[in-house]
Amino acid sequence: MRAVCLTILGFSLVVSGAHAQTAPSGKTLAATMEVYAFPNNGQTTEQQSKDEGECYGWATTNTGSDPFELQKQAAAAQQQTQQQVQQAQAATQGAGARGAVGGAAAGALIGAVADKDKSEAAAAGAAVGAIAARRRAKAGSQQAAAAAQQSGAATQQATGEQIANFKKAFSVCLESKKYMVKF
Repeated sequence: MRAVCLTILGFSLVVSGAHAQTAPSGKTLAATMEVYAFPNNGQTTEQQSKDEGECYGWATTNTGSDPFELQKQAAAAQQQTQQQVQQAQAATQGAGARGAVGGAAAGALIGAVADKDKSEAAAAGAAVGAIAARRRAKAGSQQAAAAAQQSGAATQQATGEQIANFKKAFSVCLESKKYMVKF
C-alpha cells in the first residue's frame, strides 16, 4: 500500500511539474491578473515563471502601476465613497427640528408685529420652518451623495484604465518572449 501511495505521489509531482509555477491561489502570476499566456516555444514551467516575473517588473516600471496595489486602493476608495454617501444621508437628521425652532421664532416675531396671537403664529412658523428645512436638507444630502458616487465612479474608472494599461504592457513583454497571450 505504501508503495502505491509513493507511486501516486511521485506521479502527481511529475504531472504538476508540467504546468507553470503557480501562485498560492493555484494560478500562474499572469492568470491571477486574468492574463493567459501559452508558451509557443516549449518553455518550461520554471522559464515561464521567470519570464512572467520579469515582465511583471518591466510592466510595473514602465506603466508606474502595480495591479495588486491598484486593487487595494480601489477597494479603499469604494469604502470611502460608501462612507461619504452614508454621511450625506445622515446629515438630514435633525434638520426639521432646527427649521421648526427657527420658524417658530420667526412666526412669533411676525405675530407680535402684526398684533396676532403669538402662539398660533409661532406654531405656523414652526411647521413652515420644519418643512422648508427638511426639503433643503434632503436636497443637499442628495447632491452630496450624488457627488460622492460620481467621484467614486471616476476613481474606479481611472483604476480600471491603469490596470488595462498594465495588462497591455505585461502582455507585450510576454509576447516578446514568445508566448501567446490573451486577456
